[in-house]
Amino acid sequence: MESTINKVVLTGFAGADAELKNLSGNQKLARVNLAVNEYFKTASGEEVKKTQWFTLTFWNAKAELALAQIKKGTQLTIEGRLQTGSYEAKDGSKRFTTDIIVSELIVKEMALTN
Repeated sequence: MESTINKVVLTGFAGADAELKNLSGNQKLARVNLAVNEYFKTASGEEVKKTQWFTLTFWNAKAELALAQIKKGTQLTIEGRLQTGSYEAKDGSKRFTTDIIVSELIVKEMALTN
């Protein structure tokens, strides 16, 4: 049997407060977008910042934790797995999604200064 791995680790900043949805069967789902910045120099020496956005998905107890701890601008480190899906848009076209189902969450504590 072949061994496979579906694992991702990211550190970035929350683009908004986490949003919670209560689903049937007493399940909870929270989502938030995570901005991950990459910095590099072009061939001409210009410094460039490229931001990629990732959708984080939290289930049940982790969803409640995300709601309580994740506010816009919060620095997060997450570990999880990729999950792809698709849906039909209003214009009838097929759209594809890739979410990160979070299994571990570390929220960087903000230092309070006077």
